[in-house]
Amino acid sequence: MAKQLQSIAIQAPGFFGLNTQDSPTSLSEQFALVADNCVIDQFGRIGARKGWDYITTTNGTGTNLVHISEFIKSDGTTEVISASASNIYEGTTTLTDITPASYTVSDGNFDSANLNGVIYLFREGSDPVYYDGTTCDEVSAHADYSGTVPSGDIVQSGFGRLWVAKTTTDNTTIYWSDLLTGFKWDTGSSGSIDVSKVWPNGNDEITALGVHNNLLFIFGKTQILVYQGADDPATMSLADTIVGVGCIARDSIQTTGPDLIFLSDTGLRSLNRTIQEKSAPMRDISTNVRTELTALVASETGRIYSVYSPEEAFYLLHLEDNGVTFAFDMRAPLENGAHRVTRWTSITPNCLCRLRDGTLLLGKADGIAKYDGFSDNGSTYIMSYFTNYIDFGAPSNLKLLKNLKVTIIGGSDTQATLNWGYDYSYAYRKKTFTLAEQIIAEYNIAEYNIGEFNAGVLVNRPQVNASGGGQVVQLGIESEINGSTVSIQRMTAQAIVGRTI
Repeated sequence: MAKQLQSIAIQAPGFFGLNTQDSPTSLSEQFALVADNCVIDQFGRIGARKGWDYITTTNGTGTNLVHISEFIKSDGTTEVISASASNIYEGTTTLTDITPASYTVSDGNFDSANLNGVIYLFREGSDPVYYDGTTCDEVSAHADYSGTVPSGDIVQSGFGRLWVAKTTTDNTTIYWSDLLTGFKWDTGSSGSIDVSKVWPNGNDEITALGVHNNLLFIFGKTQILVYQGADDPATMSLADTIVGVGCIARDSIQTTGPDLIFLSDTGLRSLNRTIQEKSAPMRDISTNVRTELTALVASETGRIYSVYSPEEAFYLLHLEDNGVTFAFDMRAPLENGAHRVTRWTSITPNCLCRLRDGTLLLGKADGIAKYDGFSDNGSTYIMSYFTNYIDFGAPSNLKLLKNLKVTIIGGSDTQATLNWGYDYSYAYRKKTFTLAEQIIAEYNIAEYNIGEFNAGVLVNRPQVNASGGGQVVQLGIESEINGSTVSIQRMTAQAIVGRTI
């Protein structure tokens, strides 16, 4: 007697994002074991990330930008400042070299801060530079300069002044400028404090600074100091300390409204400050990829940098030498406190910056690019999604796949490959197909509702007759992204559940 087919349907495949941390045999079908060049879209579907296109058209060739920041003028207008390993530039479509005549850029890996209509660029071992919209020069060359500006690697604007740390000879002292100016370091309310005796768990070094909820956060590698009253540095006091976790990458810090996100040696952390309780509980938002992430971070010999985009609802963390970007969806955490995460393997930005208007910029080899569209500067890229291992509720029985169906949103005239495999093997069986082309007719010319005009979203429902068998099944979609978005709405598999093996 023929055995009845059993079905399993995965609604919103990959909605929980990657999980490379837990045992795949115990995971929900909505987790993914592979989610490359994907995001979780606004409808909760896993789909292709956007691509990038150059917006620099003049003087960008070979610049290889490693820093981008936004200069906010006193009148509220903005300019984009960028840097390579040898030059400082202003502009986007055209890069204008504004490097001071007698200044040598060491490597371009600046930290920047805006204060009172001036942007300041700091790099350890180099003289700090300012730009006021007209003049770009060393801070020490300004007519209002007094004292000695620290040659630090960390600069933070907050409470009406600049805060600087990590100089060539000192990594435990924080310096602050006079009020509303970054040119005066020995007058007014300027000053400094050595925190070497304040670390609660012994020696540490300052790795980053942050301002959040009217508090000054001083990050060490394994500890965090929280100061209150920093609007009057002479009387500010230590309000809290956090031991056992710190920040290991200056450019991983991003403010995301109610939270401050940073990279520690145990994963990506969210510092969720509760003022009423005078406490600072920590959340590990990378729990589902912690081992993978920390292993890559430990092997990383290049820079680590990040960006937060409320428009795209993600936080990006890029590891330069590993060439991997982790994209954390920031809409809402999962039940375990982690955030949905996917992995990008081919976009490789040299630096990242979100502008006030929501534009997301990338530093690339030939200038500034914009995160937009669905091609990488005209080239295709591959989106990959693979489920965890599915046992159809019968972990000890043989499964013989018979039929696979997938509902794909978008992907006009796009090539896609449906994969299926058994028993943890990477020897997938494959079926390649081309998604239908979406033809949008010109308004008031083509006829409506007879095929030449499509006012909705293209939906493809490819179906494949499957073969083979095993105890557990894994399904996957690989799609070429060539100018249109692709999202996966639903996957259905039918199988015969056979004898116990």
